[in-house]
Amino acid sequence: MDLATLQALNAARAGRRAAVVFTDLETDRSVLCVEGERCADEWIDAMTAALRSGKPGMIMAGGRSLFLNVYLPPPRILVVGAVHISQALARMAAVAGFDLTIVDPRTAFATAERFSGVELIAEWPEDVLKARPLDRFTAVVAVTHDPKIDDEPIRVALAAGCFYVGALGSRKTHASRVERLRRLGVSDDALAQIKAPIGLDIGAASPAEIAVAILAEIIEALRRRHILSGSEAHR
Repeated sequence: MDLATLQALNAARAGRRAAVVFTDLETDRSVLCVEGERCADEWIDAMTAALRSGKPGMIMAGGRSLFLNVYLPPPRILVVGAVHISQALARMAAVAGFDLTIVDPRTAFATAERFSGVELIAEWPEDVLKARPLDRFTAVVAVTHDPKIDDEPIRVALAAGCFYVGALGSRKTHASRVERLRRLGVSDDALAQIKAPIGLDIGAASPAEIAVAILAEIIEALRRRHILSGSEAHR
């Protein structure tokens, strides 16, 4: 890989942007394609598949053999709410390869004893997000049932294009949430992205089962996420 390509790749990785390096196996020439930037038309389908799976591979394009190396930002989960579901989800997320942070300003819930070994921040989510901006490789899970805590991180997550935004609550609870967010200026298209009731419909009942359903839905959203085209990158 030449120096210019390596520098561009490092910049993409520092900015938590997904990228694929195409290497011609005959000439050893490498070309970097960053998600949301222009890529050769004959490579787009292969790039899209690689960005979803995260797996390297080979393709034939234009009569040439190309090796694809994929660089994805480590996926993160931000959980808003230090509740029983969060305790189970934290253990499972680590096994599935996700970095996880729990944010809850309620210090009676956000204790080290309840969340040993988990990054736990006992502050208001809007304050945390000023220092830790969300991105397209972050999933946001809102589970406090308190609009004062949940609503703002949901709004910010939708604006940031997070690959998953889920919120705990019944359909009635979610309908009220939608109306509040709409009054804050969130579009109907964005509101439709919220997964609520949260988690895949597997009949989950206990906190651990609900955590399984949430994590499964997050994985599904990550592997089937919308891949940005060049025209969408800087909207």
